Amino acid sequence: MRIFWFCIPAYGHTNPTIEVVRELVSRGHEVRYYSFEEFREKIEGAGATFVSCDSFLPPLDAGAERRIRKVSTTEMSVQSFETTARMDEMLSTDVAALRPDLVVSDSACFWGKLFAQKHGLPMVCSTTTLAFNRESAQYMKHSAGELADMVLGLPRMNRAIRKLRPLGYHAKSALDIVQNKEDDDTIVYTSASFQPASESFDPQHYRFVGPSVREVPVQDKQGRPLVYVSLGTVINNHPEFYQNCIEAFKDADADLLISCGKAFDRMQLGELPEGVRVEPYVDQMEVLSRASLFITHCGMNSVSEALYMGVPLLLFPLTGEQRAVARRVAELGAGIMLGEGRTTRPARLLALVREALADVSLAAGAARMRDDLRSCGGPKEAAGFIERAAGVS
Repeated sequence: MRIFWFCIPAYGHTNPTIEVVRELVSRGHEVRYYSFEEFREKIEGAGATFVSCDSFLPPLDAGAERRIRKVSTTEMSVQSFETTARMDEMLSTDVAALRPDLVVSDSACFWGKLFAQKHGLPMVCSTTTLAFNRESAQYMKHSAGELADMVLGLPRMNRAIRKLRPLGYHAKSALDIVQNKEDDDTIVYTSASFQPASESFDPQHYRFVGPSVREVPVQDKQGRPLVYVSLGTVINNHPEFYQNCIEAFKDADADLLISCGKAFDRMQLGELPEGVRVEPYVDQMEVLSRASLFITHCGMNSVSEALYMGVPLLLFPLTGEQRAVARRVAELGAGIMLGEGRTTRPARLLALVREALADVSLAAGAARMRDDLRSCGGPKEAAGFIERAAGVS
């Protein structure tokens, strides 16, 4: 079987797919993965054929780049529609020459989904966030700014959609592309227990396979606890928050490790106290194998990896989608909401960290979720579901 796989340029969307790709390749399938140079090594390491798409991304002026870093739905949608148009000639040539049996597309990858529709190819949606339908969308609480961006951006998005129609793409709206549809074959990288309103998704078409991660042994956590902080790879330019964490840990009986991202200059944080490290990038699974607590922005990938390792969470969501994930973690007793503003001042941070490290019920909630997520089928079940969607027994 020949599979065309599409993903957006984001670690949280790419990382969960790697072990599934590795499993498909081990079963003798050919995976042609359309992605970006930053992810080439990971993708080729899993045995897929990597196809670089960097040259098809539209050039960004300072304003567009700033809006994307703030996760503007309008800006990301417009850029995605333009990328679709730019990739059309190459993809039309590839489908004629290589005749794929199936497309796997990230749920947020417009060009992958639209490509499958245009050429009438069977598709599996790879959902690295929570799956959202009418019932589960109630968990999504957008800020006033996010709502304004979406409402005011509708005319611009609609103009971008109309430009695609002469090329044979007939999207109704950005929402129509990105939302999870009832009859789309879909793999979701969490458990049915974690997914809000999981009973509202058709089990014939939806498979909750759990986190797709590489196995890392949990290390001995005796001695000083390690608290890990990461705000992900997109909205991570929060020097005041990092500084508050560092100030709090001057008086903590714990070590602190901050992963601040490559776009943030860690030298802004000055001289660090003993027991505090700040790095642009870490091996997150390895760190979580040693961590006693994770202060997180609540990206789905980060939360899944932490709970897979049984690590309790302090929840610091920054977007509507992240607030939905945070709400679910708190409901399941595996995390405490940190909030924003005054609650992130050093004294409050230190109090919450001490409370979380001493909270037996929080550790038990994280352990329950660890066992739940590890009981899922993982990459093997995802690969089997993809095979069945393509008619491969």
